Amino acid sequence: MTRIDFYILPVAEPHGALSFACRLAEKAWLAGNSVYLHGADDAQARLLDEMLWQFRDASFVPHELALGAPPRPGCPVVIGTGEDPGEHHEVLLNLGGAIPSFFARFDRVAEVVLNEAAARTESRRRWAFYKDRGYELTHHDMQHLRGGGEH
Repeated sequence: MTRIDFYILPVAEPHGALSFACRLAEKAWLAGNSVYLHGADDAQARLLDEMLWQFRDASFVPHELALGAPPRPGCPVVIGTGEDPGEHHEVLLNLGGAIPSFFARFDRVAEVVLNEAAARTESRRRWAFYKDRGYELTHHDMQHLRGGGEH
């Protein structure tokens, strides 16, 4: 059954969620997982694509932006907004407010939540959805990131 992790960030700025998602995607990819970054919309997906090239000087995360077309087979990290993520089925990083319809085919879902009232309210709704269906849920309070540390 899919494991669901909620990462509650110490920041309210959308850029903070994208930066965290880039680091989490890199960590998952380096651990040998395929990753699908699910953006809220095309603009956010394009920003994630750009950020994955530059979020850390010494990093390289092979990725593809797949908007309106299925991703090419074999790319370990794919960014999209709602289309079928193709062969990806290991890690889903959800940055959108809605729960993707295909979430259950992934081994793990990471819900990235900003420290902002509306985002927290929406995350509680997603938490209740998953809990009501019997999914294993874990809450991660990322307050230690405020001081510049990394997860």
